[in-house]
Amino acid sequence: MLNGKTILLIIGGGIAAFKSLDLMRRLRDEGARVVPVLTKAAEEFVTPLSVSALAAEKVYRDLFDLTDEAEMGHIELSRAADLVVVAPATADLLGKMAGGLANDLASTLLMATDKRVLVAPAMNVRMWEHPACQRNVGTLRGDGVLFVGPNDGAMACGEFGPGRMSEVPEIIAAIKTALGDGPLKGKHVLVTSGPTHEPIDPVRYIANRSSGAQGTAIAAALRDLGAKVTFVTGPADVPPPQGVEVVAVETAREMKDAVEAALPADAAIFAAAVADWRMASETASKIKKQDGALPVLEFAENPDILAGVAQMAAGRPPLVIGFAAETDDVIANATAKRARKGCDWIVANDVSAETGIMGGSENAVTLISEAGADVWPRMSKEKVAAQLAQRVADTLLQAK
Repeated sequence: MLNGKTILLIIGGGIAAFKSLDLMRRLRDEGARVVPVLTKAAEEFVTPLSVSALAAEKVYRDLFDLTDEAEMGHIELSRAADLVVVAPATADLLGKMAGGLANDLASTLLMATDKRVLVAPAMNVRMWEHPACQRNVGTLRGDGVLFVGPNDGAMACGEFGPGRMSEVPEIIAAIKTALGDGPLKGKHVLVTSGPTHEPIDPVRYIANRSSGAQGTAIAAALRDLGAKVTFVTGPADVPPPQGVEVVAVETAREMKDAVEAALPADAAIFAAAVADWRMASETASKIKKQDGALPVLEFAENPDILAGVAQMAAGRPPLVIGFAAETDDVIANATAKRARKGCDWIVANDVSAETGIMGGSENAVTLISEAGADVWPRMSKEKVAAQLAQRVADTLLQAK
């Protein structure tokens, strides 16, 4: 798979840089060309001579090297590769990438490239878990940057936990997946996300506390596995991921129309928190407050988008997945919802106020299917998304 492929390898400054030497050797054994870029900090751990010898290529180091700019400018260097790999990706490099900084050759290449970027993080466990680092990781995932690792293990500093750079075979497998467009290549997946806003009058509306973070993470994870993703989103707090087809809607009826227009699909995941009700009649003017008189709001039921797709007589996606946000009897209510709606899976979670899940950065879900209830541990919404996307890929591949 790697024959004839060019990998632009950016080596960050960390003790894990020694693994980059083996990575280059093994990539070349697989037929790839490796063009190495060293940061100033990386030169404290590996020498330009050793990197050049193993890559059998010139090492690029300086943004302001006039000879290099004449022969191959940084713009061309960033686009001549089939994939950009950052290994190790330090906290500093991740921060520069997330912040859009471009003050050295490595960060400038990452800003200028039009190719996919795969990073292999490596840093102290406390640095990896720091909120600033996790914010940067979330931003980069949303931008379409691919991640491999980090792994749990002992650190050079003596601490233990997540932060070890993935092993070379894992990185090579991730490179092959990125270049092969992933197991969902050729598959179309529809994802709904965010809340809907149901107007009361021109300035007020009915909504819920959904941020859209989980649906956005799911769309990004499916994209990373190679799927064509149609992302139908209500007015969410988080921006939609790049690299997917975004259809922005406001109301439940608009979402229903957008979903129907996006079909057919190989899978449909309904992560949106659609309002159950809307106003029976929206007023054209703002409802005025009157002393001693409360307005009477008459509701009408919104269309059931999940049930409508799951129960389609023709054109039903082979895999239909719903979400159940519950506050009581989570598994029982979600199981009943799966049967009532006619979908294949239900992803259930407890959104009681004390869980902090609604609008938070973590989730704790139970996957309800014909096989029963599979309880997942609490984890970041990105990890939930990655696990669900992989389950979708495995199921669609098995159905071939």
